[in-house]
Amino acid sequence: MESLISQGATALIILAQDSSAIAPAVTKAQNEGIPVVGYDRLIEIPSAYYLTFDNKEVGRIQAREVLKVKPEGNYAFIKGSASDPNADFLFSGQMEVLKEAMDSGKIKNVGEAYTDGWLPANAQKNMEQILTANNNAVDAVVASNDGTAGGAIAALSAQGLEGSVPVSGQDADFAALNRIALGTQTVSVWKDSRELGKKAAEIAVELAKGTALDGVAGTTKFNGGPGGVEMNAQFLTPLAITKDNLNVIIDAGWVSKDVVCQGVKPGTVDVCG
Repeated sequence: MESLISQGATALIILAQDSSAIAPAVTKAQNEGIPVVGYDRLIEIPSAYYLTFDNKEVGRIQAREVLKVKPEGNYAFIKGSASDPNADFLFSGQMEVLKEAMDSGKIKNVGEAYTDGWLPANAQKNMEQILTANNNAVDAVVASNDGTAGGAIAALSAQGLEGSVPVSGQDADFAALNRIALGTQTVSVWKDSRELGKKAAEIAVELAKGTALDGVAGTTKFNGGPGGVEMNAQFLTPLAITKDNLNVIIDAGWVSKDVVCQGVKPGTVDVCG
């Protein structure tokens, strides 16, 4: 970022791997009068514009779809990286949906763990530990993205449980869409990155022209981050992808039918024929 500032950048779009570590560079940009768009991950500094999909709603969708399949039983939660605020937004959305069933005792939280770096290998280790601690008595897994879902499903597969335990995800990774068609993953939440990228560019251009943060069309106020800082923000709408609407994501040109249907037994999923 410092290099880009010295090169004369008039707007910066930043996807923050670590939202705290990036703060000094964002402050430097602010001091230079350079607008910053926090792309998909919250940079909790008022001078940065926050653009993302509604991550709390992503969490709600994940929980709703798993709950449809398993309205009661032992639930495991494979969360995102502890350094990413999105991990907690997702988890809070999941808890909103599941709270009533948990309070009534229909659902029991038998294990939850953050996944360092969102890495599938770490998710697999977390899932293995939860399975071991519960003698494999896990009825559903709310995983926060498709990478962690893949790790969780690998652990389930090692115990012969793949396909019988619903698992959520997000991002519409190609491998996850194939798992949905195969029946080992229940849902992915599609956040069309093409839509997010286009919107980020539009906002960056507006800000570079001198438009105030709260003057960008579609802007709302947000203070739901860890520090409660009020931000100018915009949230795009995510979409649940299950075996029943895989055609939507194929028709949109995100992925080919061949990729989704690889190894799928004919007649088991409508879209695969």
